[in-house]
Amino acid sequence: MELFRSFQISGSALTAEKLRIDVVAGNLANMQTTRTDTGGPYRRKTVVFGTELARASHRASPAFRGQGVRVAALVEDPNPPRQEYDPEHPDADERGYVEYPNIDLAKEMTDLITASRSYEANTTVVNTAKSLYLKALEIGRG
Repeated sequence: MELFRSFQISGSALTAEKLRIDVVAGNLANMQTTRTDTGGPYRRKTVVFGTELARASHRASPAFRGQGVRVAALVEDPNPPRQEYDPEHPDADERGYVEYPNIDLAKEMTDLITASRSYEANTTVVNTAKSLYLKALEIGRG
């Protein structure tokens, strides 16, 4: 329904940003993970967003319009792990180096703040739309 499209669009953005926050939290939690089930250190993950599109309802226009946000992919960082010299570590190689995830705390915190602000902005959109719809109902009663 056209009337509630703003809820649908903002709701999809809220879902996508929540996943992004969860992925950043996972990256932060695994900053020191040197061994995973697949072998090697943990690999930083990132979320790739895409646009939900729908054909415009006007028959004269074959254009598409936005319907919201979707998670297109969850990808692992292809960059090599960082190596630190620690011959006492159980995962050290024969030269004494340990491979750690290539996770930058500042970058993760920036991603977390950005996702948090986006989540906040979409919450504001939902609340504003709700307020406008309630006002319209009040006007219709009067």
